Amino acid sequence: MALRLVVQAGTLLLVARMLGAEYFGAFSSIAAIAVMLGCLSTFGTHLVLLRDVSRSDGDSTLTQSAVLNTALPTTLLCGCILFFAFLTILGGVSAASILPIGGLVAIGVSEILLLPLLALRAAELHGRGSVAASQMLLMLPLMLRLLVALFISIFSVSDALSAYVYGYLAVSVIVLATSMLAIRTPWPSVMAWRLPNREMLVTSGGFAAINLSRLAPLELDKALAGRLLALEAAGIYAAASRIVAAAVLPITAMNLSVLPRLFREEDSQSPQKRRLLAVMYTVALVLGMFLAVGLWLAAPVFPWLFGSDYQGVESIVKLLCLAIPGMTLRAVSGNVLMALGKPWLRIAFEACGMIVLTTMAIVLIGKSGANAMAIALICSEWSMAVGGAAFVGLHICRIRL
Repeated sequence: MALRLVVQAGTLLLVARMLGAEYFGAFSSIAAIAVMLGCLSTFGTHLVLLRDVSRSDGDSTLTQSAVLNTALPTTLLCGCILFFAFLTILGGVSAASILPIGGLVAIGVSEILLLPLLALRAAELHGRGSVAASQMLLMLPLMLRLLVALFISIFSVSDALSAYVYGYLAVSVIVLATSMLAIRTPWPSVMAWRLPNREMLVTSGGFAAINLSRLAPLELDKALAGRLLALEAAGIYAAASRIVAAAVLPITAMNLSVLPRLFREEDSQSPQKRRLLAVMYTVALVLGMFLAVGLWLAAPVFPWLFGSDYQGVESIVKLLCLAIPGMTLRAVSGNVLMALGKPWLRIAFEACGMIVLTTMAIVLIGKSGANAMAIALICSEWSMAVGGAAFVGLHICRIRL
């Protein structure tokens, strides 16, 4: 995760500088829509795979193959439907006019078709306890995108945006192909594929909704900014938001590390489980406060790093620091509720947070500009932090929900 932080920071800095605030705002808006749709492509089957392999007492390979027989056709079918939905949605988004249709297709194919297949590969590793290996696999596209951005910057490619999005697609193809060759366990043949039954649809559908509610709060603000703000202001806000999102990666690392254990220890009343939850919430709150203070102190550096196009990014970063402890607490509650078998409670509090974000952004945007998006995100994150912690507390106390 430390490496992921360096890669994300480097990519953000290079891409933001080479595109400028206006083009970066448009690209961030388009990519945010693709990411939100792409998180539904597996229809939650990657989380079913993670859960079942984590709980497997016998041959995890047999369990993996049984889930993949359904997960692969489900991912391809849902991905194709969502890809065409992505192109349809972009017809009403003004930011899409900055790219030719080929560039939009490149982003959509990468995020909605190829990377969800990579998520299945990573879930196999994660379920077996190879958390670091699974995260390295998911990070490979980010590392190669950094190299693409570095190449474009060094050689001053004239149409930097188009070059980057086509590189975006090439990277996704390379990483998926590499994962197929490097991981020895083969995927089941097409002849073994089958569509999910009703029970599988209900289970995976719940996980799909969880995946959307987990990612949407991180991307919805960029999509709204591209729609509600001038593209230059949207680019400045997107840069600040990406900085803050990268700052909470230590909590993401903790959550990913303990997720297999949370799935295995289903008894939420055991002393060990309660101690684990107490430690997770304490670390999330304390570390969130330290991260917020550290980022606040570092904020004056960002206008110099990003360049003259991003004047105002310092004030937005400082404002968004208030959201960081809420983000860390929300992330812990979401993972805990999912592992406790209460996915719809997670969906409920995160959906409420997205409603808060959208409503406040629309109400405030005319008065405060880019700061309105930051204020809306702060209110959204803290509403989710409080709601998620309340649901976990009620469940632990055996109060029926």
